[in-house]
Amino acid sequence: PSVLDSFALLSGQLNTLNKVLKHEKTPLLRNQVIIPLVLSPDRDEEIMRQTEGRVPVFSHEVVPDHLRTKPDPEVEEQEKQLITDAARISPDAAQKQIQSLNKMCSNLLEKISKEERESESGGLRQNKQTFNPADTNALVAAVAFGKGLSNRRPPGSGASVQSGQAGAGAIIAGASGMQQVPMTGAPAQQQPMLAGVQMAPAGQPGKV
Repeated sequence: PSVLDSFALLSGQLNTLNKVLKHEKTPLLRNQVIIPLVLSPDRDEEIMRQTEGRVPVFSHEVVPDHLRTKPDPEVEEQEKQLITDAARISPDAAQKQIQSLNKMCSNLLEKISKEERESESGGLRQNKQTFNPADTNALVAAVAFGKGLSNRRPPGSGASVQSGQAGAGAIIAGASGMQQVPMTGAPAQQQPMLAGVQMAPAGQPGKV
């Protein structure tokens, strides 16, 4: 019986509270001021969830900032001073000040946009390619591998070729592990061999 009496009492109080809240003269609760009754320096997971992680604790340090409905006294004084100064200016003077401010802002925006365009153009000039990759690759191939070089010899280089071949034979003779082919008495049509490399006869172009 005591439990039933307590339940009936609680049920009646809840019904009364619902009627009061649903009444048209009752203001919305979202428009009411929140008064902190309990302040704790400990971390509150429920407050973290409700504030999406912005307020971890509800302590005496954060309550004045989060529950403040008026600005700081210093800010309030500055606002009053600005309102007083604005009331003293005539509409014509205010319009002139607005026009001059707009002109200054437009000039500043033009300068900023000009600087941005110049910086972009300077970056494009710096990033512009000043060489041809195909020519560079051709030069590297010609220097390293002799690719694309002509096989023609200048006129009058036959004697120098023969002397060069004789000198090459003498140099190769002193090298260990290399084959020497004698060149004396070789016919004109026979092409001498130096260490397995075929040499072109005198007066004729050949490849080394």
